[in-house]
Amino acid sequence: MGEVQPDVDARRIAQEARDRVRFEEEVLELADQVYRVARRLVSTREEAEDLVQEAYARAFRSWRSYTPGTNLRAWLFRILTNLNIDRGRRQQRAPDMQPMEEGDYYLYNRLEETGPAEDEDRVVERLSQDSIVEALSAVQHNYRDVVVLVDIGDFSYQDAAQILDIPIGTVMSRLHRGRRALKQQLADEAVKEPV
Repeated sequence: MGEVQPDVDARRIAQEARDRVRFEEEVLELADQVYRVARRLVSTREEAEDLVQEAYARAFRSWRSYTPGTNLRAWLFRILTNLNIDRGRRQQRAPDMQPMEEGDYYLYNRLEETGPAEDEDRVVERLSQDSIVEALSAVQHNYRDVVVLVDIGDFSYQDAAQILDIPIGTVMSRLHRGRRALKQQLADEAVKEPV
């Protein structure tokens, strides 16, 4: 009876090692994308780093519940989003925006790529990078999450619906409303910006 236990322990240890290697190979390669989305969900770099660290810790603890062959990226971002929602429930926070860092201009550049109308061009040109981040943080949380996932994270509507656990129609309506709210915030910021 004593010989069976070491064999079971050895198999368990070997399985844990295989799980760790598979986790590192598959999940850690998404770290930059996870951080980029986390940075848009929260106000500071430190909060984003904490959120990413907590998401990876939870993902590792839950790694055996992940079904290989399913959408790993959506699974991981679902964990990240749920943690952010839980964090928001625990604390009602006022936006505390830090100046943007170099490389954090994805949304600004994406707005430029879409080729806005002539009037919108003038508005966007008057905005600073920090104003754009501030405008995004002012968008209602449930709309901002969809805008961040679809427009910044480049998730499909279906993936965003899966991550947020909402119907795809809700994703589309929240995205429309979120973009409209962001556009209004940006317009308001542009009016306040000195020429």
